[in-house]
Amino acid sequence: MTRPRHFTVAAVQMTSTADRDKNLAIVEYMARRAVDGGASLVALPENFAYIRPEKETARYAETLEGELVGRLRGLATELACYLLAGSIPERLGKNRKIHNTSLLIGPTGEILAVYRKIHLFDVRMRGKVMFEESKVVTAGDEPVVVETPLGTFGLSICYDLRFPELYRWQARHGAQVLFIPSAFTAYTGRDHWMTLVRARAIENQCWVVAPAQVGQHNPSRQSYGHTAIVDPWGTVVGLLESGEGIVSSEIDFERLAKVRAGLPCLDHARPDLFGPPDRG
Repeated sequence: MTRPRHFTVAAVQMTSTADRDKNLAIVEYMARRAVDGGASLVALPENFAYIRPEKETARYAETLEGELVGRLRGLATELACYLLAGSIPERLGKNRKIHNTSLLIGPTGEILAVYRKIHLFDVRMRGKVMFEESKVVTAGDEPVVVETPLGTFGLSICYDLRFPELYRWQARHGAQVLFIPSAFTAYTGRDHWMTLVRARAIENQCWVVAPAQVGQHNPSRQSYGHTAIVDPWGTVVGLLESGEGIVSSEIDFERLAKVRAGLPCLDHARPDLFGPPDRG
């Protein structure tokens, strides 16, 4: 597969709400702006189409053959771009629970990869953050790396960011760009988001593209924003701290190759020494 030495990616920052039609209108507007600006790939944040009120189940859950995915495939085809659908609520047959699912859609509308969020955000920091994703979501069980004509991509979603073994697995399976669409909470984001995003880039010597939710979604939920694009050295090459908008950058594979050749950490790793923990 002959690949370009670089391509332009655009990461979208949004304040999604329970108004699905309005959210999708913003997605379409942002995607068109990004492609008009030269982007070959547009990356959307987690839950871009709908952020549910705290006690509501996933009202708009659909299968991958549903109306939402069809609309996204049509948008990618219209714009002739790659589209990372950060995450959607994927219906599981008659099960009341869903998967939190990320899709990579190609420029002719084909679904190139499907990733179902592995790590679920179940936290109780009284007075700060209380959220139990597992009440509504069933965890996935497969890490995903996908080869495309643009490059090799690793897919993940939000809370996955805190689990470095996922990204090391992706890097060892050829990932060059790590996508981390998120709706990171404002409370945890202030102290952890940028540190973790940069760490995943540095330790795996990969580009990281992290489109984010931002601002107040409803009375009980607020996201940190700070959509970022980080190079394999850990340099933040694109950042939008607040407000809705687009962050664009060139993904340069020569830069990646230079970093890996000069500091070959991935070649020096010793996975043979670190098996599963002894729980006996």
